[in-house]
Amino acid sequence: MKLNKEDIKKALSTISVAGEGKNMVDAGTVQNIITFGDEVVVDLLLQTPALHIKKRAEVDVMKVIHEKVYEKAKVKVNIKVEAPKKENPNQIKGKPIPGIKNIIAVASGKGGVGKSTITTNLAVTLAKMGFKVGLLDADIYGPSGPTMFDVLNERPLSVTVDGKSKMKPVENYGVKMLSIGFFTKPNQAVIWRGPMAAKALNQMIFDADWGELDFLLVDLPPGTGDIHLSIMQSMPITGAVIVSTPQNVALIDAQKAVAMFQQENISVPVLGVVENMSYFTPEELPNNKYYIFGKEGARNLATNLEIPFLGEIPLVQSIREAGDVGRPAALQEKTALSEAFLSTTRNVVEQVVKRNESIPPTEAIQITTMAGCSAVNKKK
Repeated sequence: MKLNKEDIKKALSTISVAGEGKNMVDAGTVQNIITFGDEVVVDLLLQTPALHIKKRAEVDVMKVIHEKVYEKAKVKVNIKVEAPKKENPNQIKGKPIPGIKNIIAVASGKGGVGKSTITTNLAVTLAKMGFKVGLLDADIYGPSGPTMFDVLNERPLSVTVDGKSKMKPVENYGVKMLSIGFFTKPNQAVIWRGPMAAKALNQMIFDADWGELDFLLVDLPPGTGDIHLSIMQSMPITGAVIVSTPQNVALIDAQKAVAMFQQENISVPVLGVVENMSYFTPEELPNNKYYIFGKEGARNLATNLEIPFLGEIPLVQSIREAGDVGRPAALQEKTALSEAFLSTTRNVVEQVVKRNESIPPTEAIQITTMAGCSAVNKKK
């Protein structure tokens, strides 16, 4: 049987390289296709030397040709790796996502410091300020977004956009959200290796109908591992927010998270540090502060690393209660908690504006809404 190049090209346009949004043809990964009878040679150009990425690409090409063109075709895949040219360290990386202006990664380095709580309340506060906000719960192994937004029983709908099927994020409190928690049972453990987890995240990023967003917050899992690298390779991260408690054990891991984003081959600007569980004030003694986990540890870390200190959030029982019942504490109007989250969120917005102003206009993502101006200029 004589194979047709156009049929092969059409088949290859249905698959993509792991970690990339576009299909192989549109992304320029397919360099050449040669056919001779029932034999076909496909030349690919990849930007990463990772063995599992190369093997996955080879297997996907062979599989799609056998399934969509000719099941007995003799397929050979030649792979050449060419690293991308070194870019300006401040340049936004990743493939742009239409409609999303700023993508903020929220990381901690250590679990149990309240990263998801901070992310949730930042998102809700941004929405209250008038921004269009989305939240990607990228904590594959411990997704808590559905619980904190009281949408545990909701499921994303399928919608058609430009002829393609997309996931419509679940929305509550003015925030659009996707989480792996929507696709698993509450008692089901997610036991996935890195590539499978990365694939699931890519689907939630690129196969979702996020619409127009001023901010997409990405709640990263604890640590500095494969999921983090996959996210940063896939998305044009504007900057990162680090969450830590004042405790030395947490600060050590927070410093590692900062170091990860600042590595030369990553170079994601760190917008600053948020200190969670800064102090405890009993309801019956409102003027007392007890520094259970240490005093000003994250503030001192920010000073030492020469990065902004974004704010401190006290250890208050109602924050935990609000998260458990799915109504974030930032929604409690005119309280000390909502003011603390508002102050911290303003500082995040201010750092995003500064970060974007340091990039040439053709590359920067600008905040142009009046809500952004008022958030930055309004006094604390």
